[in-house]
Parts: sequence; C-alpha cells; structure tokens
Amino acid sequence: MRVIRFASSIQQRIRKAKSAGKTVGFVPTMGALHDGHRSLLRRCRRENDLVVLSVFVNPKQFGPRENFAKYPRRERDDKKLAKKEKVDIMFIPSAKEMYPQGYLTYVEVEQMTRVLCGKSRPGHFRGVTTVVGKLLNIVMPDVLYLGQKDAQQAAVVTRMVQDLNFSVTVKICPTVREADGLAMSSRNQYLSVSQRKEAAVLYRSLKEARHSVISGNHSVAATIGKICSRIRRESSGRIDYVECVDADIFTPLRKIQGKTIIALAVWFGKTRLIDNIIVQA
Repeated sequence: MRVIRFASSIQQRIRKAKSAGKTVGFVPTMGALHDGHRSLLRRCRRENDLVVLSVFVNPKQFGPRENFAKYPRRERDDKKLAKKEKVDIMFIPSAKEMYPQGYLTYVEVEQMTRVLCGKSRPGHFRGVTTVVGKLLNIVMPDVLYLGQKDAQQAAVVTRMVQDLNFSVTVKICPTVREADGLAMSSRNQYLSVSQRKEAAVLYRSLKEARHSVISGNHSVAATIGKICSRIRRESSGRIDYVECVDADIFTPLRKIQGKTIIALAVWFGKTRLIDNIIVQA
C-alpha cells in the first residue's frame, strides 16, 4: 500500500494505472475506520483493479459549534486496517493541500440539501459536495462507493455526479450494524455505556415503522408519531428530526408511497446519531 499526501502525486499514479487499462474504485472517508468502511473497501476490492481510500477530516462540512477539533483522528490505526483490506493507495491530504490560501470555489446542490441534516446543519452539504467534487477530480475513479447510513449525503452526492456529468458510477452499499442494530459510526465512541445501550432503540423504532408501512399504514404523521414515542419512552435521546421523504430527491411526504426513506437524527448527550430505513409502499 502506498500512502500519498499530494494531489499531483496521486493523479500521476492514477493516470499511469488507467493507461494500463486498470479500473479504479474509490472510498472517501474522514477516517476513524470501522467495519462499515471495511465493507465498502471489500466490495471495492472485489470489483476493481485498483482500490483508493481517502482519509480527510473536512473542515468545510463542520459548523462553528460542531466538533471538528475533537473528531477522531487515528491515522496509524487507519493505515493498519487499510493494509489488511488490501488498499492500493491511501490518500491523506492536509487541509492546506485541499484548500490552499485564497480558495474560493464551492459546489452546492439545492433543494434536497435544505431538509433533514441540511436544515439542522446549515452549510454542511455544501462542504460535503465541495470536497467530494475535488476528490473525484483528483482520484478520477471509475466507481465511487458510499454507505446507506448517510442516506442524504449519498443522495446529494449522486445528484451532484449526475448534474455535473462526472464520469463515475456511484454505488450505495447497505448500512453495517452492530449486533443490536445500531448503525456503525465513528461517532459511537463518544457514547457513554448507558447511552450506547439506549441508542439501539433507533433501529428498533425504524424496523417497527417499516413493518407498520408494509402492513398497510401509509400515514406519515402516524409513522413519525410512533417512532418519536418509542424513542422517548425507551431512551434519554433528544430528537432532532424524524421524517419520511422521497428516496430520490428527499422531498418530505404527506403520505408514504413509492420508495420512501424514513430518516431520523437523535442526540444522546453531545453526540448526534443518524439512521434511516428504506420502505416500498
């Protein structure tokens, strides 16, 4: 595995690989790698000749009151995991490399970034699409792998790729969960023992909602009400949002119909967790 920190260096290596007819798969991350990232890397390894992993804690997607400075940075452990998963290139740029002095350009997807996490975290998705757009131009992959846990992020990036004619295929992979159903996330480590136990209610409530929809209950209000009631009853979590949205453009629904994403964000202490489930009505 080769660790590269400069855009010009990785571009030179990627161009050489592509000229030899190799396909390039790419998994962008903010590090603190876990089994969810591992599943993306394994699929990338199966489907491509060259596996590229990026680790970059992107300051542009953190708000002024969010925990950018405290976000876990574990480069040594991340390198070990990457080697075990047979990553070919690990791209670890600095903030100065990605955003040199005088940087002025941003990418923004409208409409679908104004709901859910976009509403709770103004400017967040502009930071996400800007950095992913830059990474796609730097890495030049054939396939981009994203996780379903970050459903809105995956949908926004997919829309950006379509609208700006990036020459890359986006593949969204299933959420990887702990034994009790909690979606794997780098943020889980911030939870106390009691909060970690309580957080399992998120997936339980989503599964219950999906079963209710499949059984014929297509009421958005009733679905949201049941989820909120269970979370409040079984945990100390503070609900940021629970919404039912169209799976493609994330428009909030009045009635659950077609392919729908039921998404939620809940605070446990100072830790904000997100999760979602897909239903077909």
